[in-house]
Order: sequence, then structure tokens, then C-alpha cells
Amino acid sequence: MKIWVDADACPVVIKEILFRAAQRAELHVCLVANQFIKVPPSPFIKSIQVPAGFDVADDEIVIRATAGDLVITADIPLANEVIDKGCTALSPRGELFTKENIKARLTMRDFMETLRSSGIQSGGPPPLSQGDRMKFANHLDRIIAKAQK
Repeated sequence: MKIWVDADACPVVIKEILFRAAQRAELHVCLVANQFIKVPPSPFIKSIQVPAGFDVADDEIVIRATAGDLVITADIPLANEVIDKGCTALSPRGELFTKENIKARLTMRDFMETLRSSGIQSGGPPPLSQGDRMKFANHLDRIIAKAQK
């Protein structure tokens, strides 16, 4: 299993959890972003900088990810695409995206996008909480343990 990170909007604290997990479990983690992302020196951690542009990082992850990989993203369409490829998708808030819940998430995302485009302000997501961090770390640990069996 390789871990792919949609790194442009991934919180620093989540990246740090991933870096520690990569070292501990000796798993490869690759951060993909359209800007330079500094990563600690490690044979297990790397970053890929892609050109700027809409969904360029997402497209790169879809191309490179293979069945059994884990993708860290808050992007619902990206999660849907990698799930279709047989990957696991986890948000930085610890939400596990599955074949069973991703279609409903896409529908809600599209509905909210329609509201925003009609001028209704919906606000953004709340700040990442300690509970979100713990939920993420717990899901990550379970996914890694399952992959290493």
C-alpha cells in the first residue's frame, strides 16, 4: 500500500501524522501539490509538484494510485475516482469515504455548489478539531494495520 496525499489543502498537523506513520510502518507516502511541499528527509516520504491548474494534482493522483492504495483528500470527486479504482479514501477530518457513502456525498457537494453559485453563502468548514485529528489518526492506524496483515 502506498499513501497519496492531496497536499494543497491538507492541514500541516495531518501531514505530520502521516510522516510519523510512514516512518513507523515503513510505508511510502507521496504528497502531490501544485506548490513546493517540504517533507522530512526519509526514504519513505516524497513530494511531487505538478503544474498549477484546476484539478491537476487530483488528476496526477488518479493516474498514479493503484488498487489497495490509500488516498488522503477532502475532495469528494477525487475520492469517488480513486474508490472506483479500488483505493481507500480518507479525509483529513477522519471521514472514511466508501462505495456506500460516496454517491450521497457527491450529491450533497453538488447541491451545495448550486446554492453557492446562486449567491447563497454557506460558509466554510469549521477549523480542524482535536477530535478530527484523533478520528483521522485512528482510521489511519486501522487501515495500515489491515494492509500489513
